[in-house]
Amino acid sequence: MAQTPAKIPAALNFIDVDLGVTGMTCTSCSARVERKLNKLDGVEATVNYATESAQVSYDPSKVSPEQLIKTVEDTGYGAFTMASAAAESEEDNAPADSGQSRIDAARDHEAADLKHRVIVSALLSVPVVLVSMIPALQFNNWQWAVLTLVTPIFFWGGSPFHKATWANLKHGSFTMDTLVSLGTSAAYLWSLWALFIGNAGHPGMKMEMHLLPSASTMDEIYLETVAVVITFLLLGRWFETKAKGQSSEALRKLLDMGAKDAVVLRDGAEVRVPVNQLKLGDVFITRPGEKIATDGEVVEGSSAVDESMLTGESIPVEVTKGSKVTGATLNTSGRLMVKVTRIGADTTLSQMAKLVTDAQSKKAPVQRLVDQISQVFVPVVIVIAIATLIAHLVFTDAGLAPAFTAAVAVLIIACPCALGLATPTALLVGTGRGAQLGLLIKGPEILESTKKVDTIVLDKTGTVTTGTMSVTDVTAINYSETEILEFAAAVESASEHPIAQAIAKAAEHEQVTDFQNTAGQGVTGVVRGHEVRVGRPSSTLIDALLHPFQHAQKIGGTPVVVTIDGVDSGIITVRDTVKDTSAEAIRGLKELGLTPILLTGDNEGAAKSVAAEVGIDQVIANVLPHEKVQNVEALQAQGKNVAMVGDGVNDAAALAQADLGLAMGAGTDVAIEASDITLMNNDLRSAVDAIRLSRKTLGTIKGNLFWAFAYNVALIPVAAIGLLNPMLAGIAMAFSSVFVVSNSLRLRGFKARSN
Repeated sequence: MAQTPAKIPAALNFIDVDLGVTGMTCTSCSARVERKLNKLDGVEATVNYATESAQVSYDPSKVSPEQLIKTVEDTGYGAFTMASAAAESEEDNAPADSGQSRIDAARDHEAADLKHRVIVSALLSVPVVLVSMIPALQFNNWQWAVLTLVTPIFFWGGSPFHKATWANLKHGSFTMDTLVSLGTSAAYLWSLWALFIGNAGHPGMKMEMHLLPSASTMDEIYLETVAVVITFLLLGRWFETKAKGQSSEALRKLLDMGAKDAVVLRDGAEVRVPVNQLKLGDVFITRPGEKIATDGEVVEGSSAVDESMLTGESIPVEVTKGSKVTGATLNTSGRLMVKVTRIGADTTLSQMAKLVTDAQSKKAPVQRLVDQISQVFVPVVIVIAIATLIAHLVFTDAGLAPAFTAAVAVLIIACPCALGLATPTALLVGTGRGAQLGLLIKGPEILESTKKVDTIVLDKTGTVTTGTMSVTDVTAINYSETEILEFAAAVESASEHPIAQAIAKAAEHEQVTDFQNTAGQGVTGVVRGHEVRVGRPSSTLIDALLHPFQHAQKIGGTPVVVTIDGVDSGIITVRDTVKDTSAEAIRGLKELGLTPILLTGDNEGAAKSVAAEVGIDQVIANVLPHEKVQNVEALQAQGKNVAMVGDGVNDAAALAQADLGLAMGAGTDVAIEASDITLMNNDLRSAVDAIRLSRKTLGTIKGNLFWAFAYNVALIPVAAIGLLNPMLAGIAMAFSSVFVVSNSLRLRGFKARSN
């Protein structure tokens, strides 16, 4: 839920409410809704275009939720109240009836509708373009066939742009939609006039090229312009709609990570109940391999709990009576009885979900460059077209037809066909090339972020390191290192502990007999007739073993002592290892001008050891998920543009908060959904490639936008003085489109350094 804004006196009894807002097509829409809400007495609102939601604090004595909704609806958009994520997760029927699901359903419906419009419009556009542009294909009455094909494209395919234009005009706003609707309407209406009033409707009409417009007749049609502009811009709108809503998906997957039910002790009997029916003080049972149902305190039993969901670290934590445990973490070995200490919105999992959604809400969407240009460009074009019409009528004797011809030529030359191609074609080629290289880029806003980032924060486990426990060192006395490892592997093979399994996989081993597991101490068994114990030191270690034991702890490893027949005979160190390519990746990030920072929940010794190995100078260790977000925010407060690379649930909120989030493909779904770019091959060098490709794609888009305007704007004065045939205006537009497409195709040659 939104916090009460600082400028509202804390003593006032303000209420927070989240609204879902549907129908917004650009950032100017969200800004308009925000202005309207904030004009209400006793209201402070923030509207987020990316998440399609509004966070509102209001004085219930002055305004009601119904009035808030009506205000949004009067502005031209849909609205409804939403429950908080935590509250929704407690309902039996959530998320089916939740506000977030209503947003998702509306978005899915819009995406499906746009896809349908794109397919139909594209199928109708192909013959229109071929016949209109190739005179040899122009049969008798071809123009009427083209009109028949283009009319549904203009009215049905283009209706999203026409509706948005009308809504914007009612509020005195101009956007890309206005330019699209204006240009296509001018071309369509011109063509109708030419067909029904001019000479373009004659059966044998051919589209012949000539430099100057006809002095007395109108015999050119521009229906192919209508078809191409609407089809490509529908495609761009569909891409944009599919890219939205990452935070809601991340939230859903995060909440799904929790246990669904729990075995509770009630009146001496074990009863299985849904997790949302747990009460404070209940005692539930968690068996090996099960998720811990909710936050609590161990009242009986001992085990190793995998807390990687919370901390990101692969080494499990030993818990015994009195230990605190967290819901959704995994019990790996022993049976635990846990007393419930937190439920519902107070649990760590719910707080992590709130961190993700809050971070996404605070992440301001990048202003669309096209909308910014359109806000100025559209009224200027309209003024020039009107001035052209008036000037020709007042200062020339040519009559209405040439004057109207010149005015429409201005509108057609300004029509944004290439502008519509500029972003989607570069994005399509760039993201397609990225997909070939295992780099999934989620949208055009992300490209802007890659250009600005100057600091990159990296999680340790699973990102810089492999995230898998393995034996890294063996110290032996009295026996060889191979023998020590074989003895230990034989005993540990009977244990379910993750560290034990890492040792068991490190060597060939024989069968163990008389196996025993002493909670918190270690395991024992008989191997080759020798009594072998593996675990914590049972007494003071001799100097030959003490040094490697302490060194292993210093670098963040887990040392275990191997005792044979009562004599300490070896140390085995198990730790997470650095990926072979991480050091090269850090060098590549530095070459891009980024400052790397290692941010981890692991201890400082392990973090500094890994950082030194890969070439990172700055380390922040021992941080929990909310502290990761705070560290990212602190860097942003210093004026840094921050990228974050991570792979775990504990990284999700920080990935969302960062200006650019990159998730390792082998990581959790929650981290991937909260990120902006996914690195599918799990190679940190891919982060370098992703930033390089994104920057190159962004540069291509900006180059496309420049040339999309340059060709057309240069010809506006020519059209205004009546020296440009509208047909040539269309050709100029087509030429700029060809340039934009060919420029975008150059991205296919991007070479990855990680291959």
